[in-house]
Amino acid sequence: MNPFYLLPLLLLAGCSSVTIDEFRSGSTSLNSGESIVILGRRHANNYETEPSLINCLQETMANKGLNVIPEQEFLDEFYPFFEPRTAPLNLPGINKLRSYDKLAQRMEQRNLRYLIWVDGNTETTSSVGSISCALVPGGGCLGFGSWDDEAGYESVIWDLKREVVAGRIHTSAKGTSYMPAVVIPIPLLAQVESEACKGLGKQLSEFFQPQGEPSHGVQN
Repeated sequence: MNPFYLLPLLLLAGCSSVTIDEFRSGSTSLNSGESIVILGRRHANNYETEPSLINCLQETMANKGLNVIPEQEFLDEFYPFFEPRTAPLNLPGINKLRSYDKLAQRMEQRNLRYLIWVDGNTETTSSVGSISCALVPGGGCLGFGSWDDEAGYESVIWDLKREVVAGRIHTSAKGTSYMPAVVIPIPLLAQVESEACKGLGKQLSEFFQPQGEPSHGVQN
């Protein structure tokens, strides 16, 4: 195969698309001094919400000026109440936890207003093609492969002050990655998780506009 045939592919990156659905139940503004924590659900046996996605969301929202408590810092401080086996699955569950005086005092000290649960993951759904490599001196690889990745994340926002579910955001992303190989494999990756974080982080940030600050619509 002539390597020049691959030049058009090398000019392309893996492509991806993002879809966001939002439900909001009233005002979700964040007052001065109030904080947010974003936690990944890790109850399922077959997957866990990636810590890398949670870290990305934290960084995105913190860059918008929001007071976000880092997930690991929160888990350490409130251990073991938010570990997978003991974490509350619903608002009545967290209200029960808040009956513990020490836990309630810590939340008050943190001025924790919103707790956001993010549930989902990114997975490879299909792949085609093959690449073969010669394990001899002067050998190399030849072939072409591609695969599809899908991400699906559901974010549930608990308003701990009003004791209600303040909103839900569902984010889905799809993308195709390519791997042409002439001598060496060259991955052209679709940044599916990154794109999901970008869309979800922007939408969540707009949920928590300070009072008096207008919210701007999300463009996909």
